[in-house]
Amino acid sequence: MLNIEIDNGSGFCFGVTTAIQKAEEELSKGNTLYCLGDIVHNGMECERLRQMGLVTIDHEQMRQLHDVKVLLRAHGEPPETYKMARQNNIEIIDATCPVVLQLQKRIKKQYDMSLTPNTQPIAPQIVIFGKKGHAEVLGLIGQTQSSAIVIESFDEVSRLDFTRDIYLYSQTTKSLDEFHRIIDYIQSHIAGDATFRSFDTICRSVANRMPNISQFATRHDLILFVCGRKSSNGKVLFNECLRVNPNTHLIEGPDEIESSWLKGIRTVGICGATSTPKWLMEQCRDAIKNQQS
Repeated sequence: MLNIEIDNGSGFCFGVTTAIQKAEEELSKGNTLYCLGDIVHNGMECERLRQMGLVTIDHEQMRQLHDVKVLLRAHGEPPETYKMARQNNIEIIDATCPVVLQLQKRIKKQYDMSLTPNTQPIAPQIVIFGKKGHAEVLGLIGQTQSSAIVIESFDEVSRLDFTRDIYLYSQTTKSLDEFHRIIDYIQSHIAGDATFRSFDTICRSVANRMPNISQFATRHDLILFVCGRKSSNGKVLFNECLRVNPNTHLIEGPDEIESSWLKGIRTVGICGATSTPKWLMEQCRDAIKNQQS
């Protein structure tokens, strides 16, 4: 008898859950609602909400809109987006994750301090450990008039100027271990007369998933990691599953499950990213059961 377990710790994080609830609440009123970018990095969940009436737009399309409602997803937006909304009389439904919002405020405060006359002879480097081009990172860079430096990995830290002050922040969903490696490197290379401060801005509800999902992956013969392929967080968690259990497959939905994977398997673990809906993992479980019947 094949045993199938869905990881209780997988599924939407608080920020994504709140954004989707706000969208559903507005759509239930029969109102037209636009969303700036995919509300979540999961194609099937985006399609579900599209069928409810959610219209996904980009920044260029938003510039053409007036007198409408636009939802800002959990990733957050730079100040220019809010300015555009005011100019076009757009009502913003702000679903920015509170963790991201707090990070934006901290970075803006640091940037504003760096502009204060005579505080520092040379402007400090505001450094963000994050994925270039990611929606959250674009929102963070926007707090600094695009002057912040983005490093995607430990390999890029050496290009910083260690003779200047460094203020280090992190995208909320990045690896805690790699963030600490970057801190250690900067501390060992920073010049004696330069200041270095780091701010641990990684979301613990996401960071804690790494050890939990690792333990989950070791308990099963086969792991199906359900995730949209655009999810940065999903890539990190999938790679962790793959590291501890080589018999791990990334799938976007039940249609991608291959029957050959199940041969000789006694236990299957189904898990996913912070952008993976529970209903999608349940569909994958049901698809396996149907194959077995």
